[in-house]
Amino acid sequence: MNDDAAPASPEPHVMNTYARLPIALSHGRGCWVWDTEGRKYLDGLGGIAVNTLGHAHPKLVPALQEQIGKLIHSSNYYRVPLQEELAARLCELSGLTNAFFCSTGLEANEAALKIARKFGHDKGIERPEIVVYEKAFHGRSLATLSATGNPKVQAGFGPLVEGFVRVPLNDIGAIEDVARSRPNVVAVFLETIQGEGGINPARHDYLRAVRRLCDECDWLLMLDEVQCGIGRTGKWFAHQWAGVRPDVMPLAKGLGSGVPVGAVVCGPRAASVLGPGNHGTTFGGNPLAMRAGVETLRIMQEERLLENAASVGAALRAGLQRELAGVAGVVEIRGAGLMLGIELDRPCGDLLGRAAQAGLLLSVTADRVIRLVPPLVLSADEAAQMVAIVCPLIKAFLAEAHRK
Repeated sequence: MNDDAAPASPEPHVMNTYARLPIALSHGRGCWVWDTEGRKYLDGLGGIAVNTLGHAHPKLVPALQEQIGKLIHSSNYYRVPLQEELAARLCELSGLTNAFFCSTGLEANEAALKIARKFGHDKGIERPEIVVYEKAFHGRSLATLSATGNPKVQAGFGPLVEGFVRVPLNDIGAIEDVARSRPNVVAVFLETIQGEGGINPARHDYLRAVRRLCDECDWLLMLDEVQCGIGRTGKWFAHQWAGVRPDVMPLAKGLGSGVPVGAVVCGPRAASVLGPGNHGTTFGGNPLAMRAGVETLRIMQEERLLENAASVGAALRAGLQRELAGVAGVVEIRGAGLMLGIELDRPCGDLLGRAAQAGLLLSVTADRVIRLVPPLVLSADEAAQMVAIVCPLIKAFLAEAHRK
């Protein structure tokens, strides 16, 4: 063997698309997981805002077991009663009127983009344009990648899809300029809180101003709640804090508590844009996924998890602010509920491995933002443990960096 050859991958048959930590998880309970070596971790990542009910929830597990014993998949050639039940519940919670089901956030966002384009074509606009945002992340298909505002993830995949007009977040003047100069715009597409872009919330007054502008210009307001929706901020959907209502709302991640579920929920202006033959999916809306969504929302309400996300999230944020106050290199702590980001003044990807070694799972996004999106069942005591683990790690990391 050539001594200069690269070391063999620990996953020789898995495509090399992730820079993984050398950890394999085996099982979990609540907000805790164990790896195959028996090490225990507090889960501050929740599968990237997916495991709403934590792991092995005692009400969810038997419901899914029952459903697997009845019907996992049928087809959208037929009615799916659980699909109708989940759609009705999402419309009740959002004040919108109709839902389309898919399997992922990318698919939900792709469907939203198709709705916007057809909305424009139906108005006679041959080349419709959609307003999107700097630092946005909407997925990795060619259309959602083009809507994304991250040159690093776009590199190597050009030419990108046309039809997007990019503006900075929370700058109403910039979008008003677009309204004056771009007659082909048909929609505004933004994350209520940018997730992968660094936990950047859209201000409430900005959301209200954009809603008014969309009404004046006959544009669709499309709010991507894939990461920040489903109770994560303390309301069912993050935009509800601003008192606005979108025309199109993509959802995914937390909706199925780990079972892949995506949805696009629409209001009256958008709900009838797509008709039979315009869009579809093989797996979307299958009975198992729909049962996971129905049970997730039911358990969240029964266990008052919105209130828990708000109160425990506030305690977690207060603990972080207390322990990191005045620490040189901590730029800002931001977010809402149990979707929090700690921005540092330098790239901090090393903290991913250091936190895991200390027994905490988290992520680093936008190079320098530590992201905490734990299950919504997180307790106040577990939040305190999270603070006790992550803050010393941040202090030590910054102290080392400043000594160099």
